[in-house]
Amino acid sequence: MQEILVLYYSRHGAVADMASHIARGIEEIAGMGARLRTVPAVSAECEAVAPEVPTEGAPYAELRDLEECVGLVLGSPTHFGNMAAPLKYFIDRTSPLWLSGALIGKPAAVFTSTASLHGGQESTLLSMMLPLLHHGMVVLGIPYSETDLLHTRGGGTPYGPTHHAGADGNLPLSEEEKRLCQALGRRLALTAKGQVDAGNIPALRR
Repeated sequence: MQEILVLYYSRHGAVADMASHIARGIEEIAGMGARLRTVPAVSAECEAVAPEVPTEGAPYAELRDLEECVGLVLGSPTHFGNMAAPLKYFIDRTSPLWLSGALIGKPAAVFTSTASLHGGQESTLLSMMLPLLHHGMVVLGIPYSETDLLHTRGGGTPYGPTHHAGADGNLPLSEEEKRLCQALGRRLALTAKGQVDAGNIPALRR
């Protein structure tokens, strides 16, 4: 079983819900699994105030999760048109992987949730793509053959799945948003599987 890392930060639950649908799409592909991981909130006082193990949800990510997986999906809520600080903080600590080239050639993708339809969905996705490109990863989006891109009244972009959570952050994912998340998961899994089968990414043994 080869795994794709679904790495996200979720404050109110919408991004975590998207992550679960992306994982579902990944696991529709034979021989592929999803490894769900999150990151702790950044404290203004001291990093050590957060417990080492979260009280609920996915475990916290470690650098070895990036090394051990054959692909990556990054998810974050939008903070002023950019990814949230906790996810950026984790990514900023991946220099050892950049130095070793551990992520070169692995497929990657991004997703986000915003309070409004025009709250910076696409700029947030682009901000998350930049470090992936620096790591030499192969960044994937969603093609327009996924016709939900043409009809959704909520989130959804060719740069990656998005969700319109509403001003109170409590709007559930629409059916179109769910399908686009699952479509991205399948596409990423198929791409990673093809790269492994072609020998472009070493099959990882654990």
